Amino acid sequence: MAGNPLQIVGLGASTPIGRNVWASAAAARAGVCGFSEHPYMVDTAGEPMRIARAPWLDVGLGGSARLGALLLPAIEEALAPLTELAGNLSLRIGLALGLPPPRPGQPDALVDDLLVAIRERMGNRFVRIARFEVGHAAGCMAMAAAEAGCARDAFDACVVAGTDSYLAPETLEWVEACDQLHGGGPLNNAWGFIPGEAAGAVLLGTPRLAQLCGIAPLAELVSVGIGMESRLIKTDEVCVGEGLTQAFRAALQGLAPGEQVHNVFCDLNGEPYRADEFGFATLRAGEHFRAASDFVAPADCWGDVGAAGSLLHVALAVIACRKRYANGPLSMVWGSSESGERGAVLVRCAEPLRG
Repeated sequence: MAGNPLQIVGLGASTPIGRNVWASAAAARAGVCGFSEHPYMVDTAGEPMRIARAPWLDVGLGGSARLGALLLPAIEEALAPLTELAGNLSLRIGLALGLPPPRPGQPDALVDDLLVAIRERMGNRFVRIARFEVGHAAGCMAMAAAEAGCARDAFDACVVAGTDSYLAPETLEWVEACDQLHGGGPLNNAWGFIPGEAAGAVLLGTPRLAQLCGIAPLAELVSVGIGMESRLIKTDEVCVGEGLTQAFRAALQGLAPGEQVHNVFCDLNGEPYRADEFGFATLRAGEHFRAASDFVAPADCWGDVGAAGSLLHVALAVIACRKRYANGPLSMVWGSSESGERGAVLVRCAEPLRG
């Protein structure tokens, strides 16, 4: 799609700090912290587990019902630019989903139940649905699939959405058993992460679609890069960022000669593994970044949101440019899955909002 890039024409989100994308972006920009103590889960040090929970959802709501309550409003928000046109145009819309990998606390039928919920709420709106159950990098992989689908004319537009929640009790216990749960006490892990939950969605369309529908694009998808890391977290291997470097180099091929990335949005969550990986990758590709160390990692506001992260970060990148607080129009978003998948996305923003 290098010569005819897809355009971002809609955004959606549900996060612990906002029930829509613009509220979430404003809260993240302001540094609003969505952390709280779990109402009944305690860690092995006897302290309440710190989490980032969507406060409008009952803490007892779980499984596909919880993920659906996050995901469906985000998809509908992203689709809003096309909603009024639904009766006048016959549009083929695809759906590419980023989802968590199988893990303790996740029902076996989670994905199937989610797909049923989507069909019950939205009927047969989507002509094709693809899913990527790999966690953090799933959104990047879903964007690559959407790009490929539009290139082969499988659909006119595609909603790329991701959702995740670490808040099932069995999942929280598993995170702590893996020594990844953040806690402030002397017996806790200060280098773990805050379990979060969220959903993000991006509506992609061809330039022809935007023109046909009279929609002003928010940004364009420049390129997507996918890599694979063999030295994984939770092993004794030392990761030197080879997989993330692959993803970076593939995405950076979309840059014009001499062009540099202005903004970086990523899923760094406080774990040293991720910080080391990013450091090694930027050492290899540093000349393509205006200032790679000047990154935005919103896990300090909404916790680690897993498979929702990449789509939320794309939304933050677009809104930062539209609201004139970004460093420039070109942003990179990247995600790093525990199973080795790595993804990077380049986004170029349209003209900022006036007034």
